[in-house]
Amino acid sequence: MIKTAAIKSMEGAFSVAGKNVVVTGGATGIGYGIAAAFAQSAANVAILDIRDDREAAAADMRGCGVRSEAFECDISDIASVKAAVSAVYGFFDHVDVLVNNAGVGATTEFLADRDMGEWHRVIGINLQGAANMIHTVAPRMKAAGLGGEIISISSVGGQRILNLQNGHHTPSYSVAKAGIDHFTRYLAADLGAFGIRVNAIAPGPTHSNLDAELPPAAIASVEKDLPTHRFGEPIEIGALCVFLSSPAACQITGCVYAHDGGQLCVS
Repeated sequence: MIKTAAIKSMEGAFSVAGKNVVVTGGATGIGYGIAAAFAQSAANVAILDIRDDREAAAADMRGCGVRSEAFECDISDIASVKAAVSAVYGFFDHVDVLVNNAGVGATTEFLADRDMGEWHRVIGINLQGAANMIHTVAPRMKAAGLGGEIISISSVGGQRILNLQNGHHTPSYSVAKAGIDHFTRYLAADLGAFGIRVNAIAPGPTHSNLDAELPPAAIASVEKDLPTHRFGEPIEIGALCVFLSSPAACQITGCVYAHDGGQLCVS
């Protein structure tokens, strides 16, 4: 059994310097913000992404003076995950933090989803993809005996039903994110004896690839109703990831943190 070390003072309490971090979907959007937050906090970052711009993202991270490399990975394909993780462990001797960020949106009404193709695609990436990563990385974390942190990016959509009258027919997305939340709690209980903490972050309206095509009027309407009156920024999600990976958060596990500008409070 590994007990997480309690902090004795505030010296270095928020530091993640030197930690080795893996971020899925780290080439753009929220994932890029997470990778940047870690790199700017002196952590080394491996970016796993299916997008070609992953190499440019890793170069940006190296500009912060840390070690960073990009690896091609389709998280919905377990063979791709195993190959990418093997490559990561050729780059890092161990992994301290795994951030499951990669995901896709959904637009099709459930009963109009021909052959349930979108359902399987979204569940396969947003839920099964995270499971593939954890199933591959967590045993290595356990074997290393160094503890670690697993953070999955969920969504407030896993905790509320979106406005169907406005065309938000996204059951596959919401179901996958709700699954991430409960999976987080299970894993926290299961992996705690190995010093591995597991938490999730549930973003609300946040500037990312998913909102890029929204008209300005739609964004303004959402912002009007938020207590903070603005969308979140990707690096703010990254800042919470950094905190949850720091010694200051050593007693936090099994939690789902809403990062939503107060959206769940008012809707």
